[in-house]
Amino acid sequence: MSLDTSKTIHLASDHAGFEYKEIISEWLKEEGLKIVDHGAKVYDVGDDFPDFISLAAAAVSASPETARGIVFGGSGQGEAMLANRYKQVRATVYYGGQLDIIALSRAHNDANVLSIGARFVPIEEVKEGIVLWLSSPVLTDEKYKRRNQKIEKLTRDARTL
Repeated sequence: MSLDTSKTIHLASDHAGFEYKEIISEWLKEEGLKIVDHGAKVYDVGDDFPDFISLAAAAVSASPETARGIVFGGSGQGEAMLANRYKQVRATVYYGGQLDIIALSRAHNDANVLSIGARFVPIEEVKEGIVLWLSSPVLTDEKYKRRNQKIEKLTRDARTL
């Protein structure tokens, strides 16, 4: 794997994604990436994903140029919804199927958080998707920059309503 090791990867999960987070954390460390684990630190069926996902999303929001987030939940949907409430965070969900969607999320939307539906994707497919996501370049065409800037402006304006 040839991944950009200059980025810090922020991981988080609740109980539904805990096992995957642990596996991916070790795997990415072995590949030389800097990992920050925001929890859950132990498996607890009663935990709530916002307690952990919020920490990873806040970290990516604080350093969107140098940080990426990978978060895990049952479906990944709620985790992405929460992450997307943070300024400059663009979370995408993957719960199986065509891996091309992961590359497109980076290329077209500069997605900086990948939310994995752990109940729907085998761990080897998760690894393949992460490699693709972390190695996919962001397109620099004006239309993609413009669209992403509009997302930031519109969400910032919507938060003030």
